[in-house]
Amino acid sequence: MSSILIVDDDDQLRISFAKLLKEEGYDIQIAPTGEAGVEAVKQHVPDLVVMDVRLPRMNGLEAFGEIRKVDSTLPVIIMTAFGTTDTAIEATKLGAFDYILKPFDIPSVLKLIEQALEAGRLMRSRVEMNVGPEKVKPDVLIGRSDVMQEVYKSIGRVAPTDATVLIRGESGTGKELVARAVYQHSQRADKAFLVINCVAIPETLLESELFGYEKGAFTGALNRRVGKIEQADGGTIFLDEIGDMPMSIQAKILRLIQERSIERLGGARPISVDVRIIAATNRNLEKSIENERFREDLYYRLKVVTINLPLLRHRQGDIPLLCGYFLSLFSKEMNIENPGITDDAKELVEKYAWPGNVRELGNSIKKALIFSSGYPIRPTDISYAISDSDKKAAVTSVSSIEKAARQWVREILATEDRKDPFHNLMDRFGSVVVGEALSLTDGNRSRAAKLLGLSRPTLQSKIEKYNLVFETSVKKSDENGL
Repeated sequence: MSSILIVDDDDQLRISFAKLLKEEGYDIQIAPTGEAGVEAVKQHVPDLVVMDVRLPRMNGLEAFGEIRKVDSTLPVIIMTAFGTTDTAIEATKLGAFDYILKPFDIPSVLKLIEQALEAGRLMRSRVEMNVGPEKVKPDVLIGRSDVMQEVYKSIGRVAPTDATVLIRGESGTGKELVARAVYQHSQRADKAFLVINCVAIPETLLESELFGYEKGAFTGALNRRVGKIEQADGGTIFLDEIGDMPMSIQAKILRLIQERSIERLGGARPISVDVRIIAATNRNLEKSIENERFREDLYYRLKVVTINLPLLRHRQGDIPLLCGYFLSLFSKEMNIENPGITDDAKELVEKYAWPGNVRELGNSIKKALIFSSGYPIRPTDISYAISDSDKKAAVTSVSSIEKAARQWVREILATEDRKDPFHNLMDRFGSVVVGEALSLTDGNRSRAAKLLGLSRPTLQSKIEKYNLVFETSVKKSDENGL
C-alpha cells in the first residue's frame, strides 16, 4: 500500500482529500503546516507528498526545499490556487513532480498521483545486476551468459558519464530495467528520472507533455505549463519507444541534445536545460531512416553509446536461472510455497523460442503457477500458459514466421509439378507441426499428443502417415504412456 502525506492548512480540504485517497486504497498522513510536513517526512518518508504552496510561516517552497534535503528522490506534487501559478511553476523547475490547480478535477488528480508514485518507485527501487535467482525482488537483471555479462559491463562503463545512451532490443528484453540501472549508477542518481513512452501518449499531446506551453499557446492553454524535460533539469529523461516518435518532435529532441535548450509551445525564447537522454527502441532505426520515418542526424546523436539487449532465445543458458527466479518471486507474491518444476517442464521451457522474451517467460511461469494447484509445474502447465501468454509480444514473431511460410508456399507452388498441390502442401505442414511437437517433448508421444490437442492414436496415425522417425531418450517411459 502506497503512503501519501497531505500538507495543507485548509482543514476541510485536508480532511476530505485524505478521505478520498483512503477510499482509493492509499495509506494517508496529514500535516497542517510546512514545519509539520517536514517533520513527518523526517519521521517516516512516504511514497508521495501532496502539498499546498501557501502555508503559514514556512511556505510551500521552503518546506519543499527542506523535504528535498531529507530525500531528493521523493516525488512532491504542489497544490496551488490560480493566482499563485508562477510559484508552483518555480517549485516544479526546482524538482517538484508537478502541480495542480485548486479547485481540481478528481479523476485528473488521481491519475497524476498514480504517475507520481510510479515515478518515485522507478527512482528509488534499485535495479541489481548479475545476481542469482535467489535474489527475490522485482527489479533485478538475471543472467550469467556471456552476452549478459557484456550488457553489465556496458552499463558500468557508460553510467558514470553524461553520454547519451541508445538501448536496443525486442519487446520484453528489459530495456527499462537497463535504463534505470544506468540512471541509478550515474552522477545524476539524486535527481529526477522521468519516463516518457512515445507510443502511449497521443501525438497531439506528446509535444506539450515534453516541452510544456505558454498561456494562450492553443485553445485550452489557460496558464503556463512546464514540460517533463524542464521538470527533469539536472536529471535524466528516458524516451521509451523513440523509434515511434513523430518526425516533428524528433527535430526538437535533436535541438535539445545539440544546444541543451528547448522552447515551450507558444514561447518566444529558448530555455536552457541540463538533462541526460536515455532512449530505447525495438524498431530497426536504420530501416526507418531509409523509409524517412526517423531522422538520420538524431540517430547518430542518440547512438553515442548503444547497448544491445540479447533475445532470450540467444541466451538459453540463462533460462533455468530466470525460471527459478520467477518461481520464487511469484510464489512469494502469492504467499504460497514454491512447488518447483519437473525436469520435463524445464526441458520444454528451455526449448521454446519465447518470442515475447523475458516478459513472456515471466507471465507464463506466473500463469503456470496459478494453475498448478500446488504441485510441481508440469509440461502441460507450461504448454497451457504459453498458448495464451503475452499475445501482444508474440505478434511480431508470428508475423515474421507467417511471412516466411508464405514465401515457402510460393516457392513450392512455383516449382512443384505434382497433382493435388493443396493436399501435398497440407501434408508437408502437418509433418513439420507433428515433428516439432515431438521435438519439444523429446519424442514422448503422450505429451506431444496433449501439446497438439490430439488423441494418442490420432498422433500415431499421423506419425505413420508422414513416415516420421524420432529417436528419444525416454522411449521406455513413453511406451508406458508417461
